[in-house]
Amino acid sequence: MKKIVLAFDSFKDCVGSRQIADAAKLGIASVFPHCEIVTIPIADGGEGTTEAICSNRQVARVTCRVHDPLMNDMEASYGITADGSTAILEMAAASGLPLVPQEKRNPLFTTTWGTGEMIADALRRGCRHIVMGIGGSATNDAGIGLLAALGYRFLDEKGEALEPIGKNLEQIVRIEESSVNRAVAETSFTIACDVNNPFYGPNGAAAIYAPQKGASEADVASLEKGMVHYARLIEESKRLDISQIPGAGAAGGLGGGILPFLNAKLQSGIDIVLDMLRFLETIQDADLIFTGEGKLDKQTGMGKALGGILRYAKEVSVPVFAIGGCVEDCEMLNEMGFAGVFSIQPSPVTLEQALQPDFALENIRQVITQIMRTIKVGGNG
Repeated sequence: MKKIVLAFDSFKDCVGSRQIADAAKLGIASVFPHCEIVTIPIADGGEGTTEAICSNRQVARVTCRVHDPLMNDMEASYGITADGSTAILEMAAASGLPLVPQEKRNPLFTTTWGTGEMIADALRRGCRHIVMGIGGSATNDAGIGLLAALGYRFLDEKGEALEPIGKNLEQIVRIEESSVNRAVAETSFTIACDVNNPFYGPNGAAAIYAPQKGASEADVASLEKGMVHYARLIEESKRLDISQIPGAGAAGGLGGGILPFLNAKLQSGIDIVLDMLRFLETIQDADLIFTGEGKLDKQTGMGKALGGILRYAKEVSVPVFAIGGCVEDCEMLNEMGFAGVFSIQPSPVTLEQALQPDFALENIRQVITQIMRTIKVGGNG
């Protein structure tokens, strides 16, 4: 065994990808002490995307003052590539759900304004390409907060500017663009998206994700009406139907809402991350890849982070082993192409215990050790 690549997503609410990789290294080294181990933290457009991309590239980290989803002052960070041309950021840093206290969560009243402020800061620093992950939002404002921070104004029937929050989508009758930041026209946006939901409808932003952000049934109905109204306004004024574009419903409709105004493309989040990290090049001479996330099931191989890793690995015929805190649908995962899938739990445990970082990391070390011992006995060492 000469080279192993570790490409873990985080185990949500438990341990991060770097911690997982460190535990896995101990397990590998105990059996194959001379094996080269390459660590590539990954993410698929949600929280951790900036960290994943910046971890293996020459990127400067910068900070700026922005506003959180409830317009409270805060500080957010993002990355700028060594040549100064590209900013790498994630909307969760300024507009993420964890930034809103549980008792105040309601996407009728949250905004993506802070994300727009991050972009404005990057433009001020000279960046003209923005790579942005849009997972993990606290919002359902269709991106009007982001656009408002860049100078767009959303007017009601009296011609007065509306606060750019989800509740006001239905009140917009005109979009005024005379004060837009001039650098916007010179800038391209690559949007890392990890879902394919349409803008509205039964599988749209409000119906699927707003309840997770604190919306009641009545709130969801109100947001849905606003999304339908806004999409129709966009179609009339911009001649673009965003309603059924895959990924348009991501981040509370930000995925589709910005398309008529920015030079933006929605792309698979994991593909963007893996391409920027030169993942295919890295795994060319690998003997195997370890990956994993908190839960492995039939969704694992379908467009999310692990599915992307599996797809790239197939191109160069490198086997992929996956580990998870909870494992379902093993046969289906094997049929998708995983060489093996393994739970890290040694016995039935409570969820509270399973989420204890020290407990999880020790279990990861142990299961990786056992996999490597099995490989050695099989003569593949």
